[in-house]
Amino acid sequence: MIRKVLLVFLTMCSAVALLFIASKNALGDHVISLEKPVAFSISVIMTIVLFLPPLILSFFNRPLINIINVIYQSFIVLTFIGLMPIGFMIPNGMTTTLFSFIGTILSVFSIWSIYKYRSTHA
Repeated sequence: MIRKVLLVFLTMCSAVALLFIASKNALGDHVISLEKPVAFSISVIMTIVLFLPPLILSFFNRPLINIINVIYQSFIVLTFIGLMPIGFMIPNGMTTTLFSFIGTILSVFSIWSIYKYRSTHA
């Protein structure tokens, strides 16, 4: 169980780090940047709140809860995959692509650990 929680927590940390990287390299007026601390803190809080359901669901080992957790984390994987090509389109976007790749790998391992934990403790 600790592995499931740790992987979801690391994925959340990767998403927050990606938000910091994206806001550091912000171009334009209508994007999140570190120069607007209120909007940036709202974005960080919203990211953390969006990661709370899979983090809380990782503590339980019921089949239905695991299925809901896997579906929720699948959307997170798709989001990280969608951010990878964006990193190629922006200037200095290789760090964005790298953190998107890391987030994708962590999310996939998190889903795999839920499946593995379920199959060994069924």
